[in-house]
Amino acid sequence: MQKLAKREEQIMQSLWDLKKGFVKEIIENLPEPKPHYNTVSTMVRILEDKGFIGHVAFGKTHQYFPKISREEYQKTAVGDVLGKYFDNSYSKMVAYFAEEENISEHELEEILKMIKNNKKS
Repeated sequence: MQKLAKREEQIMQSLWDLKKGFVKEIIENLPEPKPHYNTVSTMVRILEDKGFIGHVAFGKTHQYFPKISREEYQKTAVGDVLGKYFDNSYSKMVAYFAEEENISEHELEEILKMIKNNKKS
């Protein structure tokens, strides 16, 4: 799966939140400064060409929807970071965040609980 540029990722975040939407709705859901309508429209078509987005036509207007789930993209993005910066080691990544981001012992315990609960499912 291709890595998305910053604005492409923002558009996808907007669509994941909306579930489906027209370009105007996508723009309303983007952070400031809001890009121009034509810019978003072009980027949405590019994302569609890349296979991230699909659409339903209503006359000349299109309602867009994500074809790739947020979780699918997260898995790829985290995998890239893990490989590039942490030698594919989850323990190195968690240790980095524990040290650099000052994760408390309580937060680490919560993370362990979440991992244990996910493995039971």
